[in-house]
Amino acid sequence: MNRLRQRRFVPNAHIFRRGGYTELRHRINLDRHFVCGIFGLVDKTGPVDARQVDQMTDLVAHRGPDGRGVRVNGNVGMGHRRLAIIDLTDDGAQPMRDRRLPIWITYNGEIYNYVELRTELEALGYTFHTASDTEVLLTAYVCWGAGCLERFNGMWSFAIHDERDNTLFCARDRFGVKPFYYINTARQFAFGSEIRQLLPLVERPIADDDLISDFLVCGMTDHTSRTFFKGVEKLPPGHRMRVDVSTGQIEIERYYSLAPGAAVSDEGGAAKSLRELLDDATRLRLRSDVRVGTCLSGGLDSSSVATLAARRYAPGSSERFFAITAVSEQASNNEEEYAAEVAEKAELNWLRTKPSYQDFASTAETLLDVQEEPFAGPSIMMQYAVMQAARSNGVIVLLDGQGGDETLLGYHRYYAAWLLDHLRSGGFRGFLSAFGAATRAGVSRGRLLMYLFGASSAGLRAAYYRLRYSFLRNPGLPEPLRRFASKTRDAQAMQVLEITETNLPMLLRFEDKNSMRFGIETRLPFLDYRFVEFALALPTRIKLNKGWAKWPLRAAMSDQLPASISWRKDKVGFAAPDRIWLTRHSAPMYDKVIASELLARYVDMPKLKRKFHRLDLGMRWRLYCVALWGERFRVEAP
Repeated sequence: MNRLRQRRFVPNAHIFRRGGYTELRHRINLDRHFVCGIFGLVDKTGPVDARQVDQMTDLVAHRGPDGRGVRVNGNVGMGHRRLAIIDLTDDGAQPMRDRRLPIWITYNGEIYNYVELRTELEALGYTFHTASDTEVLLTAYVCWGAGCLERFNGMWSFAIHDERDNTLFCARDRFGVKPFYYINTARQFAFGSEIRQLLPLVERPIADDDLISDFLVCGMTDHTSRTFFKGVEKLPPGHRMRVDVSTGQIEIERYYSLAPGAAVSDEGGAAKSLRELLDDATRLRLRSDVRVGTCLSGGLDSSSVATLAARRYAPGSSERFFAITAVSEQASNNEEEYAAEVAEKAELNWLRTKPSYQDFASTAETLLDVQEEPFAGPSIMMQYAVMQAARSNGVIVLLDGQGGDETLLGYHRYYAAWLLDHLRSGGFRGFLSAFGAATRAGVSRGRLLMYLFGASSAGLRAAYYRLRYSFLRNPGLPEPLRRFASKTRDAQAMQVLEITETNLPMLLRFEDKNSMRFGIETRLPFLDYRFVEFALALPTRIKLNKGWAKWPLRAAMSDQLPASISWRKDKVGFAAPDRIWLTRHSAPMYDKVIASELLARYVDMPKLKRKFHRLDLGMRWRLYCVALWGERFRVEAP
């Protein structure tokens, strides 16, 4: 049996050829930790070029200098860059082979319940030779086949080359926390953790007209399986893919559909169960052989995670649990005082970072390179700064509160469905009572009316965009927003749409790529599938109880958090001082937009020149972002 050779501290991987396939030695450096990256290539015309696989794998070296491995066998190549989180020894290196069968895996992510799965598999007669979750994942596939996916609690993006039938079995986690990009051309099928690994394999980068139009109109991204680069696709969350290596044919199918769990009808029981689920999800995500911390914005979600994590972390550690806050220089969205309260009560080792305009101006192009696709505003600079601070303080794993708003109705737009429920059940008097409760809980009358009437009409919204942005050549309403308008009367249907299409996928892309750049693995307790299914099943009247958004979480954490946090009325998050930054950056933005050849395809440039400085800051940023993106990646119009 030929085995993948390993060696520490090899300056450059050396190629070995034997037995009809190529091996590249592993390079391991166990003193550093960076996020994992994967790559794979199937050549439909002949043997894979090992050097090409090597080069494409190393394009994401920032994700994993802890280790690198490449294996080529005939027309299949697999590469891996490793961040050692669990099992810091050489044994966790990848691509990894099953000890008994000719099955290889390259994998990015964490299976949080790997300890329990390992015990179950050992009871079935399987033996393990490493302490890694990678070996558990691979053995689970050997044991249960494609059904292994249903048993995992975690985040993952992987490909398994099963040489028994010469197929690639690829999968992405339920909600798409970890990315899986791919191309499928007449000559090659390739996949990777980042788009930059695939661009050298396409003839030239070409813009996707529809996605750019959607983005310019309203900032929407990540709502389809396509990317801004024509021909570069994403494996959708909750889907698996099988590639026939002999023919190059691919089949994609869904293995997970978001569905509510068993309903809980009483308020007290809902809060109690929700607390238990979130606490257990946090417990699982603290499993690590490196330092773990958390993001802390000062809002309800991140404060809940930070408090639960610190309580569980303290007994087994000699140091306080780390928490990192991005502080805004704009007073209207500065949450420092709230984060300080949480840090004091939970006894956190609290770190702060405060990006300035100069930081933003010098980093804007870098952010675009990191994200690889346009993004709707500079607020992700704040998240980027948090990841940077974590790395400089040796925090390798960060918990985050992402997903709390989508699972527990944290956005004001959900109030429309809630108000209509009260109208149906209590008539006009019931409606007025609910309307008053919502305003007392901090929602303005104007926002309630906007979502009640404006958001439910796709026609009105489309007309608004056409009038406001008349310089756009195609100011059409993105299809997901049309579906959103039709679902504003059904809170659960809106939740599913936001989790699967219109909101969460975009946020997860920002999080993954910002953290990856600094070698940080982020973990999201609110996206434990058990928690999501439970929250989805809760009646709207409980999630928006007495006008309070996310009421079950507020009630569940009221004995753990300061009242100023658990019953806080406003909502900010890691918001950048957009008004300050974008106003000061107006001249560079204008110059870049006007000079963009790519942007000229989508706008009436003479009209835009006259209107640019009167546009809202959001639109100015979107235009600038597309111009930067086109320049950085040398994107051509179709």
